[in-house]
This record gives sequence, C-alpha cells and structure tokens, in this order.
Amino acid sequence: MHDPTQRDRPLRVGSLFSGYGGLDLAVEHTLNSETIWFSENNPHVSRVFAHHWPEIPNLGDITAIDWQAVPPIDVLCGGFPCQDVSTVGKRAGLAPGTRSGLWSHMAAAIDALQPALVVIENVRGLLSSPAIRSPLEGDDDEQRNPDDATPAPATLRDLEPDLWSLGDSAARPLRAAGAVLGDLADLRYDAQWIGLPASLVGAPHQRLRIFILARRTIPDSAGHGLDPWRRIPGSSAGQTRNDRTLTPDHRPRAQRTDWLAEQAQRVGDAVVADREHLRRWGRYADAIAQWEHITGCAAPAPALLSDQAGPRPEPAFVEWLMGLPTGWVTDPAHGLTANQLTAALGNGVLPLQAAVALRQLT
Repeated sequence: MHDPTQRDRPLRVGSLFSGYGGLDLAVEHTLNSETIWFSENNPHVSRVFAHHWPEIPNLGDITAIDWQAVPPIDVLCGGFPCQDVSTVGKRAGLAPGTRSGLWSHMAAAIDALQPALVVIENVRGLLSSPAIRSPLEGDDDEQRNPDDATPAPATLRDLEPDLWSLGDSAARPLRAAGAVLGDLADLRYDAQWIGLPASLVGAPHQRLRIFILARRTIPDSAGHGLDPWRRIPGSSAGQTRNDRTLTPDHRPRAQRTDWLAEQAQRVGDAVVADREHLRRWGRYADAIAQWEHITGCAAPAPALLSDQAGPRPEPAFVEWLMGLPTGWVTDPAHGLTANQLTAALGNGVLPLQAAVALRQLT
C-alpha cells in the first residue's frame, strides 16, 4: 500500500521576520521541512540567520519584495513585529502605519504564494490589542468592517469583554488576533490557534506566546505535496520546482534541529535541585535545574556587573533561557554588540515552545 507520508523532497519553507530563526527551527523539526529563503530587514540579526542557514538568500525588506519572483513554497512562517500589540508597549494596535501593521504584507505574501500551511507566532497582546482590518485588494464587502466597529483610535475599554470572541461582535472593535484570523479566512485558510507559556515546556519563565496554524482550503493544484485536510505530507502528481544543487556547506535539516528533538524528549522528566543549585539560585533552584536538564547546558551567570552602568542581563544567560544552543546568537563571529544581542534575543521565540505548540495544532 502506498504510504502518503513519503515524499521525494522535504516541504519547502519561506521565512518572514526571521530574527535568529527560532520559529524556523520549530517548523523544520516538526514538519520535516527545509527553509529555502528568508526575509529579515535588521542587518545585525540577519547575520545570525545567515550563519545557520548559509545556503539560502535573504529577500530583505518585506515591503519591497516582488512576490511573483519568489520561489514557490509549501509553508510560510513568521512572527510579524509585536511592538504595537505587546502588553508592555504603547498598544497602538494592529493598524496601517504601525510596525505590527506589517502583518498586511505577510497577508499579501500568503495571497501571492498560496502556501499549503501558514505558521504565525506573536505575543499574548494579540488577544487584547485593538485592530483595524485593512481591506484586501478588490474587496468590496462594506459590511465586513462597519465604521462604528473600528473607531480610531480604539481604546482597550472599547473592545468586547470576552477575549476569546476575537471580534465576533459587530458593535465592538476587532482584536488584533481577530483581524489576523479574519484576513486568513478571507484568503481561504482555515486556522487554529493556541496560547502556550514557555513554562509549560519546562522553561524557568512564563513568556506566553500565541501560535496560529492555517491550512489552505482550496485544492492543491500547484502540486506542493501537502494535503492540508489530512494534516500530513502527501504525494503529488505535480512536478517539483526550483530544485537546487546543495552547496558544499549545506547543513541538513536533521543536523540543524537534532538538539531540539533531544530537548523534547526530556520535557516532563523528574528533576530535583541539588545543594549547589540551592546555594547558587535559592528559590529558583528547581526551575533552573529543570531547564538545565532539558537543554543539557548549565545556566550561565545571569548578569554582567559594571561599576558605571550597574548590572545588566548577560546575553549568554538570555540565550540559555530561550533554550538555544550555546553560541547560537552570542557567537562572537556574528559581530553583534551587547545591546544588539539583547534586542535579538528579546524579540525571539523559544524553538521548543513553538515545536510543542505546532505538535498540538497538527
């Protein structure tokens, strides 16, 4: 009997707002896929991604990409900027002109590329920040977003009280998550989403993130090799496109994410802090010992001390908190300053957290 999970190639992934590649690692690991291009406009953090995926091109600024000239993909993933929907930001919301409003460019990429799957990650503020849905090109549905439903600016008190409704009430402004899910529906994608704290996978901090997995509902006429309804890779009669000869420095997906598989196997193991953990970490000893066991790495010193500026977070410690291999971001070869390291790590996602979320959604 033919096994529909067998394919002659990995699923191809396009990456947007790539950062250091935390979401990409989870997608490659969970979906048995391979990233073939990425888009990162920050010249500093793009060095990190380019180092770990040296064989693929950076398409650069998402607002300047010609999607008709981009190689086809099976999966599109990205975590669009969160500054305007974050609970610690100004809460400008998801609207034209905001950084988080770059979601509209990701929606345009989905519309043009028609990937079988879309993976989105963002902060918990996506559930509570207001949004104004920009109509898609050619959309003449005036009733979809009535004027009194999206006052500008919308305040948090204007939002419907049940955050799980996500903008179902026409008398209230849309939540940001409702706008994203609504746009996906307009693009003929069925979406599921989950809110998952990093502590659920054993990390010693909360860092709740929202993950969305959307499946294309139209037939797979392009022969991408994925059956979005059965949620498994499928066979395809279509010919593969844009096959590339692998460069000598190509890193197979399995080698790039094998450490992530090892972490996943350790989640849930019983761990007891020893005396040294108690001496060094006090009340945090159990949490630190557990994460050390899961990551397979000892916790670095948490802070750098300076007589001039006082203590500041040690980038290597933040990297460890994110569950990344030692040096993934902090390798001196990347040439990033301490501030650039802190910014890159603070904007990223835990690969293990994202991988567990995707497992729950597939």
